[in-house]
Amino acid sequence: MAGQWWNSSTYTHILVVPAIVAWLVWTRAPRLAQLRPVAWWPGLVAFAAAAFLWLLGEFAGFSLASQAGAVAMLVGAALTLLGPKAGAGLAFPLAYMAFLVPFGDELVPPLQLVTARLTIALVGISGVPAVIDGVFISTPAGLFEVAEACSGVKFLIAMTAFGVLVGNVCFRSWPRRIAFLALAMVLPVLANGVRAWGTIFVAQYVGAEKATGIDHLIYGWVFFAVVMALTLALAWRFFDRAADDPMIDAAAIEASPFLTRLERLVLAPLPALGALCAIIVVVLAWASAADRLRAPLPERISLPEVAGWQRVPYAPKIWWEPRARGAEHRLLGRYRDAEGRQVDVFLALYASQDEGKEAGGFGEGALTPGTAWAWLSPGPAFGEAKSDRLLGEGRYGRVAATTYRTGSLLTGSNLRLKLANIADRLRLRARPTVLLILSSEEPHAQASLRAFRASVGPLGEWMDRATAIR
Repeated sequence: MAGQWWNSSTYTHILVVPAIVAWLVWTRAPRLAQLRPVAWWPGLVAFAAAAFLWLLGEFAGFSLASQAGAVAMLVGAALTLLGPKAGAGLAFPLAYMAFLVPFGDELVPPLQLVTARLTIALVGISGVPAVIDGVFISTPAGLFEVAEACSGVKFLIAMTAFGVLVGNVCFRSWPRRIAFLALAMVLPVLANGVRAWGTIFVAQYVGAEKATGIDHLIYGWVFFAVVMALTLALAWRFFDRAADDPMIDAAAIEASPFLTRLERLVLAPLPALGALCAIIVVVLAWASAADRLRAPLPERISLPEVAGWQRVPYAPKIWWEPRARGAEHRLLGRYRDAEGRQVDVFLALYASQDEGKEAGGFGEGALTPGTAWAWLSPGPAFGEAKSDRLLGEGRYGRVAATTYRTGSLLTGSNLRLKLANIADRLRLRARPTVLLILSSEEPHAQASLRAFRASVGPLGEWMDRATAIR
Protein backbone atom coordinates (compact mmCIF):
# COMPACT_ATOMS: atom_id res chain seq x y z
CA MET A 1 0.00 0.00 0.00
CA ALA A 2 2.79 2.43 0.87
CA GLY A 3 4.35 1.68 -2.51
CA GLN A 4 1.12 2.79 -4.23
CA TRP A 5 1.00 5.95 -2.12
CA TRP A 6 4.55 6.84 -3.13
CA ASN A 7 4.60 5.71 -6.76
CA SER A 8 1.10 6.55 -8.03
CA SER A 9 0.18 10.21 -8.42
CA THR A 10 -3.47 9.24 -7.90
CA TYR A 11 -2.72 8.29 -4.30
CA THR A 12 0.06 10.68 -3.29
CA HIS A 13 -2.33 12.53 -0.98
CA ILE A 14 -2.55 9.38 1.20
CA LEU A 15 1.01 10.04 2.37
CA VAL A 16 -0.42 12.67 4.74
CA VAL A 17 -3.32 10.51 6.00
CA PRO A 18 -1.25 8.74 8.74
CA ALA A 19 -0.21 12.16 10.06
CA ILE A 20 -3.84 13.33 9.93
CA VAL A 21 -4.96 10.24 11.89
CA ALA A 22 -2.25 10.87 14.48
CA TRP A 23 -3.33 14.52 14.77
CA LEU A 24 -6.98 13.50 15.18
CA VAL A 25 -6.01 11.18 18.03
CA TRP A 26 -3.82 13.89 19.60
CA THR A 27 -6.70 16.41 19.58
CA ARG A 28 -8.78 13.86 21.50
CA ALA A 29 -6.02 12.74 23.86
CA PRO A 30 -6.95 14.85 26.94
CA ARG A 31 -10.54 13.54 26.84
CA LEU A 32 -9.48 9.98 25.92
CA ALA A 33 -7.35 9.88 29.09
CA GLN A 34 -10.60 10.01 31.07
CA LEU A 35 -11.79 6.69 29.59
CA ARG A 36 -10.66 3.35 31.01
CA PRO A 37 -9.52 0.85 28.32
CA VAL A 38 -10.60 -2.79 28.61
CA ALA A 39 -9.97 -5.88 26.49
CA TRP A 40 -13.25 -6.60 24.68
CA TRP A 41 -14.12 -9.89 23.00
CA PRO A 42 -16.63 -8.50 20.40
CA GLY A 43 -13.64 -6.69 18.94
CA LEU A 44 -12.29 -10.11 18.05
CA VAL A 45 -15.37 -10.67 15.89
CA ALA A 46 -14.65 -7.46 14.00
CA PHE A 47 -10.98 -8.44 13.69
CA ALA A 48 -11.88 -11.91 12.38
CA ALA A 49 -14.31 -10.42 9.83
CA ALA A 50 -11.58 -8.01 8.64
CA ALA A 51 -9.07 -10.87 8.41
CA PHE A 52 -11.58 -12.84 6.35
CA LEU A 53 -12.01 -9.84 4.01
CA TRP A 54 -8.23 -9.72 3.61
CA LEU A 55 -8.27 -13.45 2.85
CA LEU A 56 -10.96 -13.04 0.18
CA GLY A 57 -8.94 -10.25 -1.42
CA GLU A 58 -5.84 -12.44 -1.46
CA PHE A 59 -7.83 -15.31 -2.98
CA ALA A 60 -9.06 -13.14 -5.85
CA GLY A 61 -5.91 -11.09 -6.34
CA PHE A 62 -8.24 -8.18 -5.51
CA SER A 63 -5.95 -5.66 -3.83
CA LEU A 64 -8.77 -3.28 -2.87
CA ALA A 65 -10.38 -5.99 -0.70
CA SER A 66 -7.12 -7.21 0.82
CA GLN A 67 -5.95 -3.67 1.60
CA ALA A 68 -9.32 -2.73 3.09
CA GLY A 69 -9.16 -5.89 5.18
CA ALA A 70 -5.67 -5.01 6.43
CA VAL A 71 -6.78 -1.54 7.54
CA ALA A 72 -9.96 -2.94 9.10
CA MET A 73 -7.81 -5.42 11.06
CA LEU A 74 -6.06 -2.45 12.71
CA VAL A 75 -9.47 -1.06 13.67
CA GLY A 76 -10.59 -4.45 14.99
CA ALA A 77 -7.39 -4.81 17.02
CA ALA A 78 -7.93 -1.35 18.54
CA LEU A 79 -11.49 -2.26 19.58
CA THR A 80 -10.30 -5.60 21.00
CA LEU A 81 -7.57 -4.04 23.15
CA LEU A 82 -9.24 -0.74 24.12
CA GLY A 83 -12.94 -1.60 24.43
CA PRO A 84 -16.16 0.09 23.32
CA LYS A 85 -15.86 3.38 25.21
CA ALA A 86 -12.34 4.18 24.02
CA GLY A 87 -13.46 2.96 20.58
CA ALA A 88 -16.34 5.47 20.66
CA GLY A 89 -13.87 8.23 21.55
CA LEU A 90 -11.68 7.20 18.63
CA ALA A 91 -14.58 6.57 16.22
CA PHE A 92 -13.70 9.25 13.68
CA PRO A 93 -9.90 8.66 13.56
CA LEU A 94 -10.53 4.91 13.18
CA ALA A 95 -13.10 5.52 10.43
CA TYR A 96 -10.80 8.03 8.69
CA MET A 97 -8.23 5.25 8.32
CA ALA A 98 -10.39 4.04 5.42
CA PHE A 99 -8.62 6.71 3.34
CA LEU A 100 -5.39 4.73 3.76
CA VAL A 101 -6.81 2.30 1.19
CA PRO A 102 -5.93 3.25 -2.42
CA PHE A 103 -9.29 3.23 -4.20
CA GLY A 104 -10.83 5.03 -7.17
CA ASP A 105 -9.33 3.46 -10.30
CA GLU A 106 -12.73 2.00 -11.14
CA LEU A 107 -14.08 5.58 -11.40
CA VAL A 108 -11.70 6.57 -14.21
CA PRO A 109 -13.80 5.53 -17.29
CA PRO A 110 -17.05 7.18 -16.13
CA LEU A 111 -15.18 10.31 -15.04
CA GLN A 112 -13.48 10.47 -18.45
CA LEU A 113 -16.90 10.45 -20.11
CA VAL A 114 -18.34 13.03 -17.69
CA THR A 115 -15.36 15.34 -18.24
CA ALA A 116 -15.59 14.92 -22.02
CA ARG A 117 -19.30 15.83 -22.04
CA LEU A 118 -18.80 18.84 -19.79
CA THR A 119 -15.93 19.97 -21.99
CA ILE A 120 -17.79 19.65 -25.30
CA ALA A 121 -20.72 21.59 -23.82
CA LEU A 122 -18.42 24.44 -22.77
CA VAL A 123 -16.53 24.32 -26.06
CA GLY A 124 -19.82 24.71 -27.92
CA ILE A 125 -20.86 27.65 -25.73
CA SER A 126 -17.52 29.38 -26.38
CA GLY A 127 -18.05 29.14 -30.14
CA VAL A 128 -15.22 26.73 -30.97
CA PRO A 129 -16.29 24.18 -33.62
CA ALA A 130 -15.75 20.67 -32.25
CA VAL A 131 -16.82 17.07 -32.68
CA ILE A 132 -16.83 14.52 -29.85
CA ASP A 133 -16.40 10.76 -30.13
CA GLY A 134 -16.21 9.05 -26.75
CA VAL A 135 -13.34 10.72 -24.88
CA PHE A 136 -11.83 12.33 -28.00
CA ILE A 137 -12.67 15.89 -29.05
CA SER A 138 -11.66 17.15 -32.50
CA THR A 139 -11.21 20.90 -33.05
CA PRO A 140 -9.45 23.04 -35.67
CA ALA A 141 -6.41 23.10 -33.36
CA GLY A 142 -6.15 19.31 -33.23
CA LEU A 143 -7.47 16.14 -31.61
CA PHE A 144 -7.73 16.19 -27.82
CA GLU A 145 -8.11 13.14 -25.59
CA VAL A 146 -9.63 13.18 -22.12
CA ALA A 147 -7.11 10.58 -20.97
CA GLU A 148 -7.09 8.69 -17.68
CA ALA A 149 -4.81 11.31 -16.14
CA CYS A 150 -7.32 14.00 -17.18
CA SER A 151 -10.35 12.24 -15.69
CA GLY A 152 -9.94 14.14 -12.42
CA VAL A 153 -10.10 10.99 -10.31
CA LYS A 154 -7.04 11.89 -8.22
CA PHE A 155 -8.53 15.32 -7.56
CA LEU A 156 -11.92 13.84 -6.63
CA ILE A 157 -10.47 11.27 -4.19
CA ALA A 158 -8.25 13.84 -2.48
CA MET A 159 -11.13 16.32 -2.20
CA THR A 160 -13.38 13.60 -0.74
CA ALA A 161 -10.80 12.91 1.98
CA PHE A 162 -10.49 16.66 2.54
CA GLY A 163 -14.27 17.10 2.70
CA VAL A 164 -14.71 14.33 5.28
CA LEU A 165 -11.93 15.81 7.45
CA VAL A 166 -13.28 19.37 7.33
CA GLY A 167 -16.81 18.08 7.91
CA ASN A 168 -15.72 16.55 11.22
CA VAL A 169 -13.39 19.30 12.39
CA CYS A 170 -15.38 22.39 11.40
CA PHE A 171 -19.04 21.31 11.64
CA ARG A 172 -21.31 19.87 14.34
CA SER A 173 -24.54 19.73 12.30
CA TRP A 174 -24.91 16.59 10.18
CA PRO A 175 -26.90 18.34 7.40
CA ARG A 176 -24.08 20.88 7.09
CA ARG A 177 -21.47 18.12 7.05
CA ILE A 178 -23.30 16.31 4.28
CA ALA A 179 -23.76 19.50 2.28
CA PHE A 180 -20.07 20.38 2.57
CA LEU A 181 -19.01 16.89 1.50
CA ALA A 182 -21.33 17.09 -1.52
CA LEU A 183 -19.78 20.45 -2.43
CA ALA A 184 -16.27 19.02 -2.01
CA MET A 185 -17.11 16.16 -4.38
CA VAL A 186 -19.12 18.01 -7.04
CA LEU A 187 -16.93 21.12 -7.34
CA PRO A 188 -13.75 19.29 -8.49
CA VAL A 189 -15.69 17.39 -11.16
CA LEU A 190 -17.13 20.62 -12.54
CA ALA A 191 -13.79 22.39 -12.19
CA ASN A 192 -12.04 19.60 -14.06
CA GLY A 193 -14.43 20.08 -16.97
CA VAL A 194 -13.66 23.81 -16.95
CA ARG A 195 -9.92 23.06 -16.89
CA ALA A 196 -10.23 20.72 -19.91
CA TRP A 197 -12.29 23.30 -21.76
CA GLY A 198 -9.71 25.98 -20.97
CA THR A 199 -6.97 23.83 -22.47
CA ILE A 200 -8.90 23.34 -25.71
CA PHE A 201 -9.93 27.00 -25.89
CA VAL A 202 -6.40 28.30 -25.37
CA ALA A 203 -5.08 25.77 -27.91
CA GLN A 204 -7.07 27.50 -30.66
CA TYR A 205 -4.73 30.49 -30.25
CA VAL A 206 -1.38 29.13 -29.03
CA GLY A 207 -1.42 25.56 -30.39
CA ALA A 208 -2.25 22.24 -28.81
CA GLU A 209 1.24 21.34 -27.59
CA LYS A 210 1.84 24.64 -25.81
CA ALA A 211 -1.66 24.69 -24.29
CA THR A 212 -1.26 21.18 -22.93
CA GLY A 213 2.08 22.04 -21.31
CA ILE A 214 0.58 25.10 -19.62
CA ASP A 215 -2.37 23.02 -18.47
CA HIS A 216 -0.21 20.41 -16.77
CA LEU A 217 1.78 23.08 -14.94
CA ILE A 218 -1.30 24.97 -13.75
CA TYR A 219 -3.27 21.83 -12.89
CA GLY A 220 -0.42 20.28 -10.93
CA TRP A 221 0.64 23.32 -8.90
CA VAL A 222 -2.21 25.81 -8.82
CA PHE A 223 -5.57 24.36 -9.74
CA PHE A 224 -5.97 21.97 -6.81
CA ALA A 225 -5.09 24.69 -4.29
CA VAL A 226 -7.47 27.17 -5.89
CA VAL A 227 -10.42 24.76 -5.80
CA MET A 228 -9.68 23.81 -2.17
CA ALA A 229 -9.57 27.49 -1.23
CA LEU A 230 -12.80 28.15 -3.13
CA THR A 231 -14.54 25.26 -1.37
CA LEU A 232 -13.49 26.55 2.03
CA ALA A 233 -14.46 30.12 1.13
CA LEU A 234 -17.97 29.04 0.14
CA ALA A 235 -18.44 27.06 3.35
CA TRP A 236 -16.59 29.30 5.84
CA ARG A 237 -19.59 31.27 7.07
CA PHE A 238 -21.49 28.03 7.77
CA PHE A 239 -18.86 26.52 10.13
CA ASP A 240 -20.64 25.80 13.43
CA ARG A 241 -17.88 24.27 15.59
CA ALA A 242 -15.91 26.71 17.74
CA ALA A 243 -12.12 26.52 17.67
CA ASP A 244 -11.99 25.52 21.36
CA ASP A 245 -14.87 23.04 21.12
CA PRO A 246 -13.71 19.58 22.35
CA MET A 247 -13.77 16.90 19.66
CA ILE A 248 -15.41 14.31 21.95
CA ASP A 249 -17.55 14.39 25.09
CA ALA A 250 -15.79 11.91 27.38
CA ALA A 251 -18.33 12.37 30.17
CA ALA A 252 -21.22 11.46 27.87
CA ILE A 253 -19.33 8.43 26.59
CA GLU A 254 -18.53 7.28 30.12
CA ALA A 255 -22.15 7.73 31.21
CA SER A 256 -23.70 6.02 28.16
CA PRO A 257 -25.88 3.07 29.35
CA PHE A 258 -25.48 1.34 25.98
CA LEU A 259 -21.67 1.52 26.01
CA THR A 260 -21.64 0.47 29.67
CA ARG A 261 -23.60 -2.67 28.80
CA LEU A 262 -21.20 -3.41 25.93
CA GLU A 263 -18.22 -2.90 28.20
CA ARG A 264 -19.31 -5.85 30.35
CA LEU A 265 -18.26 -8.21 27.52
CA VAL A 266 -14.68 -8.12 28.73
CA LEU A 267 -11.77 -10.44 28.11
CA ALA A 268 -8.41 -10.76 29.83
CA PRO A 269 -5.68 -8.88 27.92
CA LEU A 270 -3.33 -11.84 27.32
CA PRO A 271 -6.06 -14.16 25.91
CA ALA A 272 -7.16 -11.25 23.70
CA LEU A 273 -3.64 -10.90 22.29
CA GLY A 274 -3.41 -14.66 21.85
CA ALA A 275 -6.73 -14.77 19.97
CA LEU A 276 -5.62 -11.97 17.63
CA CYS A 277 -2.44 -13.90 16.81
CA ALA A 278 -4.37 -17.16 16.33
CA ILE A 279 -6.73 -15.55 13.80
CA ILE A 280 -3.73 -14.23 11.85
CA VAL A 281 -2.09 -17.66 11.80
CA VAL A 282 -5.30 -19.32 10.54
CA VAL A 283 -5.88 -16.90 7.65
CA LEU A 284 -2.21 -16.95 6.63
CA ALA A 285 -2.22 -20.77 6.57
CA TRP A 286 -5.43 -20.78 4.52
CA ALA A 287 -4.01 -18.22 2.08
CA SER A 288 -0.79 -20.20 1.76
CA ALA A 289 -2.68 -23.41 0.94
CA ALA A 290 -4.76 -21.60 -1.69
CA ASP A 291 -1.64 -20.01 -3.23
CA ARG A 292 -0.29 -23.46 -4.00
CA LEU A 293 -3.34 -24.42 -6.06
CA ARG A 294 -2.58 -24.96 -9.74
CA ALA A 295 -5.09 -26.44 -12.18
CA PRO A 296 -3.73 -29.04 -14.62
CA LEU A 297 -3.32 -27.61 -18.13
CA PRO A 298 -2.57 -29.12 -21.55
CA GLU A 299 0.98 -28.74 -22.85
CA ARG A 300 -0.22 -26.91 -25.96
CA ILE A 301 -3.37 -25.12 -27.12
CA SER A 302 -4.33 -23.90 -30.59
CA LEU A 303 -6.96 -21.72 -32.20
CA PRO A 304 -9.64 -24.06 -33.60
CA GLU A 305 -11.23 -24.11 -37.02
CA VAL A 306 -14.37 -22.00 -37.42
CA ALA A 307 -16.97 -22.88 -40.04
CA GLY A 308 -16.99 -20.32 -42.86
CA TRP A 309 -13.77 -18.67 -41.64
CA GLN A 310 -10.12 -19.34 -42.31
CA ARG A 311 -6.92 -18.40 -40.51
CA VAL A 312 -4.93 -15.64 -42.20
CA PRO A 313 -1.70 -13.85 -41.23
CA TYR A 314 -2.15 -11.36 -38.42
CA ALA A 315 -1.47 -7.93 -39.98
CA PRO A 316 -3.27 -5.09 -38.14
CA LYS A 317 -3.09 -1.50 -39.33
CA ILE A 318 -1.08 -0.77 -36.20
CA TRP A 319 0.08 -3.45 -33.79
CA TRP A 320 -2.49 -4.48 -31.21
CA GLU A 321 -1.78 -7.19 -28.67
CA PRO A 322 -3.65 -7.62 -25.38
CA ARG A 323 -1.74 -8.19 -22.16
CA ALA A 324 -2.10 -11.39 -20.12
CA ARG A 325 0.80 -11.51 -17.69
CA GLY A 326 0.93 -14.73 -15.73
CA ALA A 327 -0.97 -16.79 -18.30
CA GLU A 328 0.57 -20.19 -19.06
CA HIS A 329 -0.67 -20.10 -22.68
CA ARG A 330 -1.38 -17.16 -25.02
CA LEU A 331 -2.61 -17.18 -28.62
CA LEU A 332 -3.22 -14.29 -31.05
CA GLY A 333 -4.52 -14.86 -34.56
CA ARG A 334 -6.80 -13.51 -37.28
CA TYR A 335 -9.77 -15.07 -39.08
CA ARG A 336 -11.36 -13.95 -42.37
CA ASP A 337 -14.59 -15.08 -44.05
CA ALA A 338 -15.58 -15.17 -47.72
CA GLU A 339 -17.01 -11.64 -47.53
CA GLY A 340 -13.67 -10.25 -46.36
CA ARG A 341 -14.71 -9.62 -42.76
CA GLN A 342 -11.83 -10.01 -40.31
CA VAL A 343 -11.77 -10.82 -36.60
CA ASP A 344 -8.74 -10.99 -34.32
CA VAL A 345 -8.80 -13.61 -31.56
CA PHE A 346 -6.72 -13.42 -28.38
CA LEU A 347 -6.86 -16.40 -26.03
CA ALA A 348 -5.08 -16.78 -22.69
CA LEU A 349 -5.18 -19.74 -20.28
CA TYR A 350 -4.30 -19.44 -16.56
CA ALA A 351 -3.62 -22.27 -14.11
CA SER A 352 -4.53 -19.96 -11.22
CA GLN A 353 -5.40 -16.37 -10.36
CA ASP A 354 -2.71 -14.85 -8.12
CA GLU A 355 -1.30 -11.40 -7.46
CA GLY A 356 0.08 -10.16 -10.78
CA LYS A 357 -1.60 -13.04 -12.65
CA GLU A 358 -5.22 -11.90 -12.74
CA ALA A 359 -7.06 -12.17 -16.04
CA GLY A 360 -9.01 -9.04 -15.10
CA GLY A 361 -6.22 -7.20 -13.30
CA PHE A 362 -5.37 -3.54 -13.83
CA GLY A 363 -3.57 -3.04 -17.15
CA GLU A 364 -4.53 -6.52 -18.37
CA GLY A 365 -6.72 -7.32 -21.34
CA ALA A 366 -7.58 -5.43 -24.52
CA LEU A 367 -5.99 -2.08 -23.66
CA THR A 368 -2.30 -2.36 -22.80
CA PRO A 369 -0.91 0.77 -21.08
CA GLY A 370 1.94 2.56 -22.81
CA THR A 371 0.97 1.54 -26.35
CA ALA A 372 -0.46 3.49 -29.28
CA TRP A 373 -3.99 2.53 -28.20
CA ALA A 374 -6.34 4.58 -26.02
CA TRP A 375 -9.76 3.83 -24.60
CA LEU A 376 -12.48 5.63 -26.55
CA SER A 377 -15.81 4.59 -24.99
CA PRO A 378 -17.88 1.54 -24.02
CA GLY A 379 -18.59 -0.63 -27.05
CA PRO A 380 -21.77 -2.22 -28.39
CA ALA A 381 -23.40 -5.10 -26.51
CA PHE A 382 -22.19 -8.61 -27.35
CA GLY A 383 -24.12 -10.93 -25.06
CA GLU A 384 -22.17 -11.74 -21.92
CA ALA A 385 -18.98 -10.01 -23.12
CA LYS A 386 -17.65 -6.63 -21.94
CA SER A 387 -17.15 -4.44 -24.99
CA ASP A 388 -14.84 -1.44 -25.49
CA ARG A 389 -14.05 0.90 -28.34
CA LEU A 390 -10.34 1.68 -28.74
CA LEU A 391 -8.53 4.26 -30.84
CA GLY A 392 -4.99 3.80 -32.14
CA GLU A 393 -2.75 6.76 -32.97
CA GLY A 394 -5.84 8.97 -32.92
CA ARG A 395 -7.21 7.57 -36.18
CA TYR A 396 -7.63 3.77 -36.22
CA GLY A 397 -10.73 2.44 -34.49
CA ARG A 398 -11.15 -1.04 -33.01
CA VAL A 399 -13.85 -2.82 -31.00
CA ALA A 400 -12.78 -5.45 -28.44
CA ALA A 401 -15.17 -7.82 -26.65
CA THR A 402 -13.76 -9.51 -23.51
CA THR A 403 -15.10 -12.73 -22.01
CA TYR A 404 -13.90 -14.80 -19.03
CA ARG A 405 -14.45 -18.52 -18.46
CA THR A 406 -13.90 -20.55 -15.29
CA GLY A 407 -15.78 -23.73 -14.53
CA SER A 408 -19.28 -23.28 -15.94
CA LEU A 409 -19.17 -19.47 -15.60
CA LEU A 410 -19.10 -17.41 -18.78
CA THR A 411 -19.04 -13.66 -18.16
CA GLY A 412 -17.63 -10.32 -19.21
CA SER A 413 -17.74 -9.07 -15.62
CA ASN A 414 -14.43 -8.91 -13.80
CA LEU A 415 -16.33 -8.85 -10.50
CA ARG A 416 -18.18 -12.09 -11.26
CA LEU A 417 -14.88 -13.70 -12.26
CA LYS A 418 -13.28 -12.67 -8.96
CA LEU A 419 -16.23 -13.98 -6.96
CA ALA A 420 -15.96 -17.34 -8.75
CA ASN A 421 -12.20 -17.47 -8.08
CA ILE A 422 -12.84 -16.67 -4.41
CA ALA A 423 -15.38 -19.50 -4.12
CA ASP A 424 -12.87 -21.95 -5.63
CA ARG A 425 -10.09 -20.92 -3.26
CA LEU A 426 -12.31 -21.03 -0.21
CA ARG A 427 -12.92 -24.68 -1.08
CA LEU A 428 -9.26 -25.18 -2.06
CA ARG A 429 -10.45 -26.22 -5.52
CA ALA A 430 -8.14 -25.69 -8.51
CA ARG A 431 -9.83 -24.67 -11.78
CA PRO A 432 -8.31 -22.95 -14.83
CA THR A 433 -9.38 -19.52 -16.06
CA VAL A 434 -9.70 -18.56 -19.73
CA LEU A 435 -9.55 -15.04 -21.15
CA LEU A 436 -10.97 -14.50 -24.65
CA ILE A 437 -10.88 -11.20 -26.53
CA LEU A 438 -12.57 -10.99 -29.90
CA SER A 439 -11.69 -7.81 -31.75
CA SER A 440 -12.16 -6.23 -35.15
CA GLU A 441 -11.03 -3.05 -36.86
CA GLU A 442 -13.45 -0.31 -37.84
CA PRO A 443 -15.43 0.63 -39.85
CA HIS A 444 -17.23 -2.75 -39.90
CA ALA A 445 -16.15 -4.09 -36.51
CA GLN A 446 -19.60 -4.69 -35.05
CA ALA A 447 -20.91 -6.64 -38.06
CA SER A 448 -17.72 -8.71 -38.25
CA LEU A 449 -17.81 -9.65 -34.57
CA ARG A 450 -21.49 -10.60 -34.68
CA ALA A 451 -20.91 -12.80 -37.73
CA PHE A 452 -17.97 -14.53 -36.07
CA ARG A 453 -19.88 -15.09 -32.82
CA ALA A 454 -22.72 -16.67 -34.80
CA SER A 455 -20.27 -19.02 -36.54
CA VAL A 456 -18.53 -20.36 -33.40
CA GLY A 457 -21.78 -21.43 -31.71
CA PRO A 458 -22.03 -21.57 -27.89
CA LEU A 459 -19.07 -19.45 -26.83
CA GLY A 460 -18.33 -21.26 -23.57
CA GLU A 461 -18.08 -24.63 -25.29
CA TRP A 462 -15.89 -23.11 -28.02
CA MET A 463 -13.51 -21.70 -25.40
CA ASP A 464 -13.37 -25.08 -23.65
CA ARG A 465 -12.47 -26.82 -26.92
CA ALA A 466 -9.87 -24.22 -27.83
CA THR A 467 -8.07 -24.60 -24.50
CA ALA A 468 -8.65 -28.37 -24.19
CA ILE A 469 -9.72 -28.03 -20.57
CA ARG A 470 -12.80 -30.23 -21.03
